[in-house]
Amino acid sequence: MANRQFLITAALPYSNGRLHVGHIAGAYLPADIYVRYLRATGADVRFICGSDDNGVAAIKTAREQGRSVEELTAHFNQSQKQSFDGLGIKFDIYGGTHQPDYVELHEKLSQDLFLRIHEKGFFNKKTTRQLYDVEARQFLPDRFVKGTCPKCKSDNAFGDQCESCGASLDALELINPVSTMTGTTPEPRETVHWYLRLDQLQPKLAEWLESKRKDWRPTVVNFVLGQIDEGLPERAMTRDLEWGVPVPLDDPDAKGKALYVWFDAPIGYVSFTAKLCENLGEGWEAYQNWWKNPECKVVNFIGEDNIVFHALTFPAMLLATHNSENIQGDEGEYQLPENVVANAFLNIKFPGKEEEKISKSRGTAVWIEEYLNDFDPDPLRYYLTANAPEGGRTAFDFEDFLNRNNTELLAALGNFVNRSFTFAHKYFDGKVPPAGTREDIDNEQIARCKTAADEVAADLEACKFKSALNRAMQLARDANAYFDTTAPFRSRKTDMDACGRAINVCCQTTRALTTIIAPFLPHIAAKCRDMLQLDDDAIQWSSATDQLPDGHALGEPQFLVKKLDPEELIAS
Repeated sequence: MANRQFLITAALPYSNGRLHVGHIAGAYLPADIYVRYLRATGADVRFICGSDDNGVAAIKTAREQGRSVEELTAHFNQSQKQSFDGLGIKFDIYGGTHQPDYVELHEKLSQDLFLRIHEKGFFNKKTTRQLYDVEARQFLPDRFVKGTCPKCKSDNAFGDQCESCGASLDALELINPVSTMTGTTPEPRETVHWYLRLDQLQPKLAEWLESKRKDWRPTVVNFVLGQIDEGLPERAMTRDLEWGVPVPLDDPDAKGKALYVWFDAPIGYVSFTAKLCENLGEGWEAYQNWWKNPECKVVNFIGEDNIVFHALTFPAMLLATHNSENIQGDEGEYQLPENVVANAFLNIKFPGKEEEKISKSRGTAVWIEEYLNDFDPDPLRYYLTANAPEGGRTAFDFEDFLNRNNTELLAALGNFVNRSFTFAHKYFDGKVPPAGTREDIDNEQIARCKTAADEVAADLEACKFKSALNRAMQLARDANAYFDTTAPFRSRKTDMDACGRAINVCCQTTRALTTIIAPFLPHIAAKCRDMLQLDDDAIQWSSATDQLPDGHALGEPQFLVKKLDPEELIAS
């Protein structure tokens, strides 16, 4: 599997707030797991993310907090990066669409793509009516309007999307719209904007999406094909807004307008890739080796609220730049994503309370920066993967989190490795004892290591992270069962050869587990590597079941997982 090339992106978080467990479970942790696995297979990978600084989310929060939007976005750009780093989510670059080091290149590439689409005739300039706040004396951006969804009748709909059913909306469609700026009822007024002709691109989009039925998650492909069945409307790609990427047209009607944030945000993946290439001394134009190369697989990781924009709007933008009829794009043209991997929302359940939605405003969240002040990152990585909302919404349940840490991660993985290493140090001078002549039970356990490595790899290739982690943990459970059955704690008194043979197999199993768990639990895997005294090459997937030689020196045992106390967790 060497020589494969991947460009992995994780959704750009708005730079207007802290990260919570819902964000991590939605896009960032699965993306990091996938990248770590791909690199272990020898693939050439670049992992791209950064903050979404433009648009109304930042303006709205800055206004509420009484600070400049520049100050706000700079603060949360760094705050979010620190949280990602603390969890071991390691991007090759973490940019920001309006951060000083990134804004120039981002604006250039965003405007270039806009002009290319305009040149190809896929924009329609229209005078339309939009909602205007008389008291604030301005047209209202989508997220400054809230009302009732015309499709599901939820009261949790904004001017661009319903938060309940996920439908893409126009603010004028909302029932009983209210300005979130002043609380008044806005009135429709005329303004000019440029609309992307999604209707003209619909046939190609449908053909491309149909080709993804077998490989994409059904929740993604079925949703977007359902949107296509309803018919795609033209979609405004400009806004009456000055904070953002200016509309690059020599047209008086373009004055004072910016690109719609959902137009420029996904181009952040491209501009950050270009900046990374520049930082690496390749020249920023080298981004084309990743975005316009048919041999490079682009995979987007997102949350469910971003499906419309990543599986319909962004692909439509890329399609609109193509010269040929080749849907995927020819050499030198933007390639459409190989996969768009989306998780559902993660709810939260506090002890003694009903499950509810995570809410920043109500404070019903587990904030990453606060969690990392008191706890290790890998138990959270473990729980959010084992309980991942891959096929539907799940909940962060405090009691379940504690239970899984203590009865699964600690009792299975931590316990097996600890007792194996402690035994080796106590009775075999801290070295791998001789393998001897293995019996059937020993060979079966060694075979389980190979099977686990193959099955975990197959699941990770298919972005089935929950299943992959379960298979890895099953190997740890099987290893504990092997230890109990071979009972080296008894044979050491009567048959040291049999005892050594069992501990040898346990060391080989730990060696396999070290590689297999590394994408999910990198900090624990690093401790295992230290205890095994292996170099970084040991993390390569092809060497997962390489045998440790007899007499290989082992490092001192370390506790891999701490037992969590309920009161300590809730108090934090």
